[in-house]
Amino acid sequence: MFDGILVTLQIILAVIAVYQFVFSLFGMYRKKHKTQHAPEKSFAVLVAAHNEEQVVGALMENLKELNYPRELYDVFVICDNCTDRTAEIVRQHGMNACVRTNTNQRGKGFAIEWMLKKLWEMPRQYDAVVMFDADNLAHPDFLKEMNNDLCEGARVIQGYIDTKNPEDSWITASYGISYWYVNRLWQLSRHNLRMANFLGGTGMCFETNLLKEMGWGATSLVEDLEFTMRCVDRGVHPVFNYDAKLFDEKPLSFKASARQRLRWMQGHFTVARRYFFPLIWKSIKERSLVKMDMALYAVNVYIVLLTFLLAALIWADQSLFNGPHFATLYSYLPIWASFFAVGANVVTFLLAMALEKVTFKKVYLYLILFPIYLISWYPITFYAFFTQNNKQWSHTQHTRVVRLEEVQSKQG
Repeated sequence: MFDGILVTLQIILAVIAVYQFVFSLFGMYRKKHKTQHAPEKSFAVLVAAHNEEQVVGALMENLKELNYPRELYDVFVICDNCTDRTAEIVRQHGMNACVRTNTNQRGKGFAIEWMLKKLWEMPRQYDAVVMFDADNLAHPDFLKEMNNDLCEGARVIQGYIDTKNPEDSWITASYGISYWYVNRLWQLSRHNLRMANFLGGTGMCFETNLLKEMGWGATSLVEDLEFTMRCVDRGVHPVFNYDAKLFDEKPLSFKASARQRLRWMQGHFTVARRYFFPLIWKSIKERSLVKMDMALYAVNVYIVLLTFLLAALIWADQSLFNGPHFATLYSYLPIWASFFAVGANVVTFLLAMALEKVTFKKVYLYLILFPIYLISWYPITFYAFFTQNNKQWSHTQHTRVVRLEEVQSKQG
């Protein structure tokens, strides 16, 4: 019976892996021609900030230079429990600094919910709400692209999240590789297949009427994933705009990265518990591939955990106890199948970099350390499982200012 359970679990994991691999192939092509609409929609641009005096000025300068009529968008920076000069710097740039002080409800989700309530009470109402983080930089055409999608009927839109400092360390390079892979072979593939895309925490755009109808209500450690699930559950499919690029700062050290990813996984466990079974049931009841796909994305954190535990069990049995003492899927497959599975995983990352025409030279040198970054997800997820009730928000420290011109010049 134990052998049967183990092999069954491995078969399920293998089927999910093949499913994801097949889906990724649909991201290899990209439509280059799409309908362009004249500027029409008005935007409230929200920036969540907690002690961001180091970087918020660069973002304010960046947002002034967008290729979109200035009268059609306003910027509101949520100065959430700040103890530095964030609000002062925002006001110096002529933007709206909205100061929030609530030490009992800390975190981006609570800050956004607070700001939206204030936004609905303002005399001016906007067609859509765009959300950035304070360490972001937006491509000049970002709002133009959001306007295009809104005019085409989209209600929730995710932009292309790129990394603004991929050459700073092997950790930032690993983030960059991961995001190029996700944007091209996860997000774009689902967009091409008219599936629902998932939100990435920044560079998001929401139709105002939808936000008023649904309410924000996403206050977990991963508010973006939580809102994604709520949308798909209601039949609203977020879309991906490949050309609406923004650049996000990534932590430099492994320790800071591990702390950030631990928070993501802790929040992911919470969302998986809350939404997996309702979505998978609705996918069966409604025969909806979209809901099934999003349910699998929600439960992905458990898939990573299960993969780690099975791999550790097999390794311990064979290395420490002179096994194998139980059956594994590998014993039923030819040896080349194992090498093919590992090779396909590696090739997809390299393929994504080739498709995205990555020109950062240091990133290619850091590729040798990229497997360490990937493997580190396993112990982080394992620890997150036992600490998933932790709701403490961790803040990413910034060490320097990067401007859009510098990012674009390095991209060639």
